Amino acid sequence: MIKVALLSDTHGFMDDQILDLCAGSNEIWHAGDIGTPAVTDALEKVAPVRAVYGNIDGASIRSVWPLHQRFKVENCDFWITHIGGYPNRYDRRVRDALYSKPPQFFICGHSHILKVMRDQKLGLMHLNPGAIGKQGFHKKRTLLRFKLAEGRLFELEVVELER
Repeated sequence: MIKVALLSDTHGFMDDQILDLCAGSNEIWHAGDIGTPAVTDALEKVAPVRAVYGNIDGASIRSVWPLHQRFKVENCDFWITHIGGYPNRYDRRVRDALYSKPPQFFICGHSHILKVMRDQKLGLMHLNPGAIGKQGFHKKRTLLRFKLAEGRLFELEVVELER
């Protein structure tokens, strides 16, 4: 079993409150718009990081993190990208690949809107942790925490912070 903290859209913002919320995680996943390498550097001091770059990320982030990550953890198949869309409205850049070989869990950021929803058509769970940074239109800063074991995700927790 592993514990995961999932966040997105830090836009260069990192503070002790975020780090404290990630403490105790076995891995931290960042779904893009990191902002500066200092963000992932700080997170890596708490736990190993898996991340993708987002549309605001420059060369220093893009040289370290990929556009997409597809991987398996605890017999769960994940795909993380920054701009992914939503069930029945996936972004054109991922749609064909998503439909040809859907993962068990599809994770993206970008919208700054926390959503967890099932895609019945593709048989996957869509996760967007919202935005944990302070830049953007969102009223609450959010992240997700969950556990993985034996092919399933459980104890999913939504964490909300004031802006």
